[in-house]
Amino acid sequence: MPDVIRAVKPHVDEVLIMDGHSTDTTLEIAAEFGAHARLDNGRGKGAAIRQAIDEAETDVLVFIDADGSHEAGDIPKLVRPILDGRADLVIGCRMRGGSDELAGDWSGFIRLTGQNLLMLLVNWRFGTHLTDMQNGFRAVRTAAVRRLDLRENITTIEQEMTIKALKAGLAVANVPSHEFRRKSGYSRIPVLRWSARYVWTVLRELLTSRHSAVKR
Repeated sequence: MPDVIRAVKPHVDEVLIMDGHSTDTTLEIAAEFGAHARLDNGRGKGAAIRQAIDEAETDVLVFIDADGSHEAGDIPKLVRPILDGRADLVIGCRMRGGSDELAGDWSGFIRLTGQNLLMLLVNWRFGTHLTDMQNGFRAVRTAAVRRLDLRENITTIEQEMTIKALKAGLAVANVPSHEFRRKSGYSRIPVLRWSARYVWTVLRELLTSRHSAVKR
């Protein structure tokens, strides 16, 4: 995590770390490197992201994993379309930037195949040409994402955010970004067990009205 903080800091005004009640020294490390840390509610990545959205004090939010799999140097590429008024949500695209995680084993094959099938459905529904909607490495306009009625508690929040942004009429874009094999930790995503949840989240959002994507 120190390497990620160091890599991120030149590109952002503030670093906010959501700690999932880890048993290491995350809070101490965050303080040592000038980052702010918060304990999440223990309900999953999605819940932690929603908490971060509520607590952030910046106009543009950038989400990046702490395992070193994302290229922090690409943060300006994600943020620029938002600052220029060309997009509200920008997602780092592994399909164009390459991924060391989505290849070489059955888990990667299942994830890649499933993501592409769901992406086809979303593009067909909205007439878009997105190539990655599930990558956690993304930037979003804070005021815009706060209008979305995000509810997912697990990693399905990324695709929920993407689809609800499209339903709300927000501009969504991809920029190429390489995904490296994680430098620390391990994936806690049970691919087969959660696959139905990924499919259901997409179908639920595609079959509900645009108004359901916006907080009132």
